[in-house]
Amino acid sequence: MLWIAARAAVILIVGALPFVPALQDAGAQQASPAAIARTDWGQDVCYEIFVRSFMDSDGDGIGDFGGLIERLDYLNDDDPATTNDLGVTCVWLMPVFAATSYHGYDVEDFYAIESDYGTLDDFDRFIAEAHLRGIHVILDLVLNHTSELHPWFQAALNDPDSPYRDWYVFAESDPGYVGPDGQSVWFDRGSDIGAYYAQFGSGMPDLNYRNPEVTAEALHISRFWLERGVDGFRLDAIKHLIENGPDQVNTPETHQWLREYRTFLDAEFPNALTVGEIFNAGASMLDPYYPDQLRCYFQFEIAGQFLIAAQQGVGDGLEYVFEDALERQPDAPWATFLTNHDQNRSMSTLNGDVVRAKLAAFALLTMPGLPFVYYGEEIGMTGVKPDELIRSPMQWTAESGGGFTTGEPWIPLHDDAATANVAAQDDEPSSLLNHYRALIHLRTEHLALGSGSFIALDSSDRSVLAFLRISLDEIALVVVNFGDGPVADLMLSMDESAFPGGAYDLRTVFGVADANRLTVSVHGEVVDWSPGFEVGAQSGYVFDLTG
Repeated sequence: MLWIAARAAVILIVGALPFVPALQDAGAQQASPAAIARTDWGQDVCYEIFVRSFMDSDGDGIGDFGGLIERLDYLNDDDPATTNDLGVTCVWLMPVFAATSYHGYDVEDFYAIESDYGTLDDFDRFIAEAHLRGIHVILDLVLNHTSELHPWFQAALNDPDSPYRDWYVFAESDPGYVGPDGQSVWFDRGSDIGAYYAQFGSGMPDLNYRNPEVTAEALHISRFWLERGVDGFRLDAIKHLIENGPDQVNTPETHQWLREYRTFLDAEFPNALTVGEIFNAGASMLDPYYPDQLRCYFQFEIAGQFLIAAQQGVGDGLEYVFEDALERQPDAPWATFLTNHDQNRSMSTLNGDVVRAKLAAFALLTMPGLPFVYYGEEIGMTGVKPDELIRSPMQWTAESGGGFTTGEPWIPLHDDAATANVAAQDDEPSSLLNHYRALIHLRTEHLALGSGSFIALDSSDRSVLAFLRISLDEIALVVVNFGDGPVADLMLSMDESAFPGGAYDLRTVFGVADANRLTVSVHGEVVDWSPGFEVGAQSGYVFDLTG
């Protein structure tokens, strides 16, 4: 068994995901039950899909489950011998429940599929087809609020004596405080009705989880979808779940509710993944959510650093954020990404620079965490807020409708659809799409890259980030130069550690390079080791180490 200890600049991850058994020695602290509850998520790469914009099967201009099923082989064809699929093993579907607005985050019926997308039978068929291809499915579950048109809220609004009145947060009049972002959160309907609390606007009133009936309903909703074969949930806006007057985020009551929710899942659906959205929260706010509440959470700070490193051409900021995060949470209980449905698309942030987009993708898919790729990111789709413009239809071809629909798309495709599309990049070896394909397949096939431990190496050049990924029987060295120029005289070092001493041969598995042997002292130390090749400008390399 290979054991890597934390010492000085060396960072230990006790399993790079909370779903992977920890590497332990006799004196090591035992991993928590949450950390070892599932072993088959460690190699996953997830893909975020807005069903409305992915593929339309009936020509009405709106994506649906029929279209999604048609395109499943693009995501994963379940044939290890092929490399022309993306290779993802998990999809996150943005809300698919019957809802008021196009985005689906104002749910009207938690037990029904949005009619634009199809029926429950269509959904069931999608789940079956996805699972046949080895693709896990997680749903966006919006527990914090409903639509104002939900029958529960309509009953509460129209009848103060309705039992549903206590399913929401009402007051006789506006208490007078604002939300955590300075926004209005109380909406007064007059003396006969009173005011109700809504964190995300008057159309999305918050549910009242101080009422045990609401909790029971949330568990029933979760059970309904998990029993249909769903593999887990992305928990939307979870830090807002229970308020304490003006104290409206990350409250003790929210943490306690999530502990009880996790207990429910562990008892009935122990393999269920929960990924928490805890936006705009520092490390001290993220820490309490793990390990007894969430399996993992989106790490927005790390996500931002991927793009900053690619933009600015230096890797030390990304290394610092990772090391700080790992010191706080050695189990690395986070999901990583570049951008998502709430942010300007990464290609727009990178000003259309394909090389920098490749660098960001390389870092995302070689560093620790459960990586998520936003649909279209792999072909360089662009988009800048408002939200509809960062959720536009997937660009499959250059033809009218972008191969997304034979009709009129629900929102126009972007002007770059003629060049930034799957068909244009499919057979081009150097395309962004094939870069993503190669990296995703590499990660899912190599245990070290998917679920291995992490050691950052000291680099003599700020542009270069280098690190080791270690699993029980595999060691990978990753070197990435974010800079605009090549580095010919790179030196890498590592402080004393429990890394086994010896000489290691390096076999290139990604990139083109012929590297020197790596010599590690008996004390697990590396001093001014030269890889022996010129590290190309804006290039990444992965080596397999054998001793």
